[in-house]
Amino acid sequence: MAPENVIELRQVSTRFGAHVVHDGIDLAVRRAEIFALIGGSGSGKSTLLREMILLQKPDSGSIRVLGVDLANISDADALALRLRWGVMFQHGGLFGALTVTENIGLPLREHTAQDDREIDEIAAAKLAMAGLAPEVGAQYPAELSGGMLKRASLARALALDPELLFLDEPTAGLDPESAGEVDQLVRKLRDQFGITLVMISHDLDLLWQTADRVAVLADGKVQGVGSMAELAAMDNPAIRKFFEGPRGRNAQEQAQTQSGGQAWKPK
Repeated sequence: MAPENVIELRQVSTRFGAHVVHDGIDLAVRRAEIFALIGGSGSGKSTLLREMILLQKPDSGSIRVLGVDLANISDADALALRLRWGVMFQHGGLFGALTVTENIGLPLREHTAQDDREIDEIAAAKLAMAGLAPEVGAQYPAELSGGMLKRASLARALALDPELLFLDEPTAGLDPESAGEVDQLVRKLRDQFGITLVMISHDLDLLWQTADRVAVLADGKVQGVGSMAELAAMDNPAIRKFFEGPRGRNAQEQAQTQSGGQAWKPK
């Protein structure tokens, strides 16, 4: 039986004036997979993400998320859909005047009838789920390291137990150790909780270690979709540039080393 698609894009086109960003994009994201979007600057990755999470509309084409067509969606239906996904923004997106616990609890206070004690208990559970110690909840975002800030943002994105999680550059700006911890956390969210993850990332190590499938965007089109091992075997110049050069070769060699010499492929 074919896997269920939780996101479907059909002939999505986006323009900013005369500039064509997307020219007939077709994509599908399967349930409980880790799906990544990569591409050079200006390839439309962030724009596509914004269109998936109802922050922007394409000029033409259709987008369905969790079975709901986003075209002409009502405000009530849009809210109901947003409650089924979480978003981890690149720079955290936490409110500086609130503690980490208060930030995590904010979606619960806005969208549930739970009392303060219940909300604080859930926030503590999400902190633990994101790999943070309980005492971090009393800190403010400005007091956190880059890695801790990413995890706190992820904990807030998990507050409402989403089916679908969007990650915007989850390891950007992190040291190798912190980035490696995020790699493990991404896999845990899929493997233990069955969450579908869609991420934008330039981190080749993260892509090799976690992504089930990766879509490469360039020149307004999807240039290829597949595992990192499958993409590495393609001749398309727009794809090859991600695997050539020192960074690309090092990431691939590390993945092969960890898999015992074979090109690593997710489960």
